[in-house]
Amino acid sequence: MTDVVDSDELLRRIQRARACAQEETRTWRARGEELEQTDPGAAREAVVRGLAYEAVLRVLDEIVTPGAHTGES
Repeated sequence: MTDVVDSDELLRRIQRARACAQEETRTWRARGEELEQTDPGAAREAVVRGLAYEAVLRVLDEIVTPGAHTGES
């Protein structure tokens, strides 16, 4: 963690993290929908995990493009 990275590498890392958070959001949303009828408790947990990844996604979006996502909810 003591390696020095330039701004391009930092941006690439943020973009990879954003892509990962986006995929995890989709995965947990789908899992929540899948479990809704059979296991409501697990479905709620999946929704919470999806919301956590959505929050991470919003933060990374704000880092990459500050102010561009202010009006979205």
